[in-house]
Amino acid sequence: MTRTSGILLHPTSLPSRWGIGDLGGAAYAFVDFLAIAGQHLWQVMPLGPTGYGDSPYQSFSAFAGNTYLLSPDGLRMAGLLTDEDLADAPTFGDERVDYGAVIPFKQEIQRRAYTRFTTHATDAQRGSFDQFRQDEASWLDDYALFAALKDVFGGAAWNAWDAPLARREPTALTQARADHSDLVAYHAFGQWVFAEQWGALKAYANERGIQIIGDAPIFAAFDSADAWANRELFAIDDAGNPTLIAGVPPDYFSVTGQRWGNPLYKWDAMQARGFDWWIARLRQTLRQVDILRIDHFRGFAGYWAIPAAEETAVHGQWTRAPGQALFAAIRATLGDLPIIAEDLGVITPDVVALRDRCGYPGMRVLQFGFGGWAESVHLPHNYVQNSVVYTGTHDNDTTVGWFWSQGDEMRGHVQHYFGRDGSDIAWDFIRAALASVSDMAIFPLQDVLGLGSEARMNTPGVASGNWGWRLQSDQLAHQHADRLRTLTQLYGRIPLPDADAQDGTSEAPLNQADAYFALDPDPTDKESSAEAEGPTTATRPPSGPVAASRPVDKESTAEAEGA
Repeated sequence: MTRTSGILLHPTSLPSRWGIGDLGGAAYAFVDFLAIAGQHLWQVMPLGPTGYGDSPYQSFSAFAGNTYLLSPDGLRMAGLLTDEDLADAPTFGDERVDYGAVIPFKQEIQRRAYTRFTTHATDAQRGSFDQFRQDEASWLDDYALFAALKDVFGGAAWNAWDAPLARREPTALTQARADHSDLVAYHAFGQWVFAEQWGALKAYANERGIQIIGDAPIFAAFDSADAWANRELFAIDDAGNPTLIAGVPPDYFSVTGQRWGNPLYKWDAMQARGFDWWIARLRQTLRQVDILRIDHFRGFAGYWAIPAAEETAVHGQWTRAPGQALFAAIRATLGDLPIIAEDLGVITPDVVALRDRCGYPGMRVLQFGFGGWAESVHLPHNYVQNSVVYTGTHDNDTTVGWFWSQGDEMRGHVQHYFGRDGSDIAWDFIRAALASVSDMAIFPLQDVLGLGSEARMNTPGVASGNWGWRLQSDQLAHQHADRLRTLTQLYGRIPLPDADAQDGTSEAPLNQADAYFALDPDPTDKESSAEAEGPTTATRPPSGPVAASRPVDKESTAEAEGA
């Protein structure tokens, strides 16, 4: 790793007039912001289709993409939607994602796009779709049928379907594919569009010198294509019910622990198959992202096994996992991978040994460093270079919210440690992260904006009301980029600026107050600003059959985002 930094922001939190952030203009504009602010990393949460509680960590597939992120503007620009298709769109609030209203709208938009595709697709689009289905058949065939059958059975979990389908009897599967071929194709179409739109956005970010950090939950959801299609790899009985489920014992976040509900793996069965499911999963995910954070890394050394009948996570037990054999098999097949180990929670020597044997950087979280002893690994003076420091994660309160919710003693420790009064606490944390020896420094966008608890993304152990925070189109301003770039440069995380650099890359100095921000609600002359900065890739739409989700000109960008 090189010494660098970036921002944590899930695409659902971006501004959009469609009720949820998507892969359209605002996503490209955020990449522009990162480049101007001197950041080289954009961390997202898992990109899979969300299930229970709208959590990206409870996905219907470890391989598929979240079609709620599809850009309606991109589909319209690709000729797969018309103005009339979007004319009856409801008016959404922009404060938070209202999943109850957004999901049926996005499903209907995808249905309209698919219907138009079947009658108006170009030869290039049809060829691309057919090739995608062929190339991705190893996971797409199961996922598209799984999603179709969930529709047929009213959203019920797979173990509540007709028994022959739940058991995946070959005759029943063949008949279902024939009976529901159009519905299967509709779901495959959604995955194709996601791959095209996400691929174009990732390519745009990479062109600007920005790498995407993805996120892989250690466990798969019970109600997922993965558990349905690979039942022999999970702790699931003959009736289709989980017997042992994942979670963590009582901890910082919950006195009764966290009962996640994911079925545990049958590691002996996985090892007998050479860990092929894991290898395929990581191969697929690392096609979508540049660097991968593996959630709950400690579970590869030992995991908390909870009997499925237990209502809380209190009565579980630690069970060993074959992490060394797993990562040796992964390395033998895929080589050395750019992985970040989320080594938080109850960390024992075997977890540290596994992480260090693999060579993966671990995580440090500034909020966890205070209120204890000077030896805390989360305090900057104890960091090691091969680590990633976060001011907080998606599971933490924002830094401002956290600080002001603490008692006087805790706040005093923070103030004394930084030699600051706490009035600008989020940026005190950002500065400390950037100044640290950790190779990577990541901060949630909420901390860059100095927001309080109202902007928290997730509260562990709380089943509803999470994952809804959204960036407002007028919140991200020039001063944020200027301040962030100045500190990032000060602490050696970007090269010194070249006075002659006018190529519009991320290394060009921020020397104009009117630098282009697609998120800026002020409809000033963006064209002249872009011209003053020199030619940039921001004026080029990405290529691909359905990838034209980046508005070609600044005027259309502002219009698409309601600026």
